[in-house]
Amino acid sequence: MACRCVVIQEVEEGEELKSKGRVSSRRCRTEMMFPMYAMGSFKPNSIARTILDTAGDPIWDSVRADARFEADKEQILSSFLYASVLSHDCLERSLGFVLANRLQNATLLATQLMDIFDDVMMNDRGIQRSIRLDAQAFKDRDPACASYSWALLYLKGYHSLQSYRIAHALWNQGRKILALALQSRISEVFAVDIHPAARIGEGILLDHGTGLVIGETAVVGNWVSLMQGVTLGGTGKEVGDRHPKIGQGALIGASATVLGNIVIGEGAMIAAGSLVLKDVPAHSMAVGNPAKIVGYIEDEEPSLTMKHDAGKDYFEHVAASSSDGLNNGIHCSGRKSQVEMPL
Repeated sequence: MACRCVVIQEVEEGEELKSKGRVSSRRCRTEMMFPMYAMGSFKPNSIARTILDTAGDPIWDSVRADARFEADKEQILSSFLYASVLSHDCLERSLGFVLANRLQNATLLATQLMDIFDDVMMNDRGIQRSIRLDAQAFKDRDPACASYSWALLYLKGYHSLQSYRIAHALWNQGRKILALALQSRISEVFAVDIHPAARIGEGILLDHGTGLVIGETAVVGNWVSLMQGVTLGGTGKEVGDRHPKIGQGALIGASATVLGNIVIGEGAMIAAGSLVLKDVPAHSMAVGNPAKIVGYIEDEEPSLTMKHDAGKDYFEHVAASSSDGLNNGIHCSGRKSQVEMPL
């Protein structure tokens, strides 16, 4: 069976993308022109369009090249690398093999999981696109991830995210019991608990992943980075829409807790260990327990730069407050919004 994959190209709104598709009967064939954000010039108003069945797949080619090199270099892993990568004809089937062998147990057999994963990924263009953008996000934003093959083979943040994507597809197909069984197994194996009904965008980084919890009605936008221990949870026993909405390009620091049906604006940064109970404006920084707005982010997309430190506004704010003896917050230089000193 030929592998049908996606092509990803970043184009400006209104620009026509002209390309002809071709089908290969021998291997996965995909061409990617990398999104501009990977080169440091991502523009929020640009859109990513997909085309099927076009020649070439740089990410998959890179993974296979790495696997060949490492198999020659590290003989003890040669069988693992052949079984996981070199014996497959495309990224989707390689990923399905890796995930099935990580998630298998006495109830969910590896062969059964491989069939399920293959059926989902080979027929879902959105997942085909997302697994590549996610791999690129891991390589670009995590200094510990030196290659695409490292994300595919060894990083449980990537594994848990792609396992969620399959569970989400099954949930949307009405196979909710299977999706929940898969969610349970993902939580056991990876210590990451994402409800299969949650909606998560593309180009996502789950750094480390351990302790991450995302609730049923949570929404995570594109290009978001989530550190270990993050909770996107509800409050009380209310039903319905009760979980946070995370805007595009936001950065959520380690062990941050965001509760309730609130909005974290595009390009916002939540500092590590913060407890967020109210909306956070776009491109602002929230710090503390409970979190306060302490400044504004100069970077257009903090999730791409992965800078967790305070910006110029915050230090100007602290300096002005100290000199004036104010405790209730002042206007930051060049900003119209009021900022508030953390408790």
